Amino acid sequence: MRAIWTAILATAITGCASTATDEQKPAGVEDRAPVVGAGAPGAGAKPIAQTPIAGVDLTAAKPGAMSPLKDPANVLSKRSVYFDFDKSDIKDEFKPIIEAHARYLRDNGDAKMLIQGNTDERGSREYNVALGQRRADAVRRVLMLLGARDGQIEAVSLGEEKPRAQGSTEEAYAENRRGDMLYRGEY
Repeated sequence: MRAIWTAILATAITGCASTATDEQKPAGVEDRAPVVGAGAPGAGAKPIAQTPIAGVDLTAAKPGAMSPLKDPANVLSKRSVYFDFDKSDIKDEFKPIIEAHARYLRDNGDAKMLIQGNTDERGSREYNVALGQRRADAVRRVLMLLGARDGQIEAVSLGEEKPRAQGSTEEAYAENRRGDMLYRGEY
């Protein structure tokens, strides 16, 4: 029985083996310059001069175009960073907004920003001024870590003095716990 299996295995192995054939050679590639005119290059056609392609600055404002700072479709139109109650930590959801503003400040050296730290009405006036300053400073610190220069950014606290929403509801409080980023000409 073993001899039969050995014969079957040997037949299977040799039956599956393929004979070596000449491999097909790869097609040749011609090296020629693009030409102007019909016909072959030798038939009166002239080679096209290779000139570099001009770059396009997609970030530059087009004449008559809306400023990226005011365009509602642009992340730079978002100017507020919201905070949790009694906190000055930047939430992850607001990091892309701050990154975009840092990039704008970095790319526009003459741009100036004022960050206004705000709180809700809870807490003493002194406490809220200090908390508003911590919030403004937190936004400023991240902007500077991402490349904005010190002279471009000023951080101030408005405490509870500039509420965006009126009322004593959690929704109103949440709307008022923020840091607002304003550019020169907006404050």
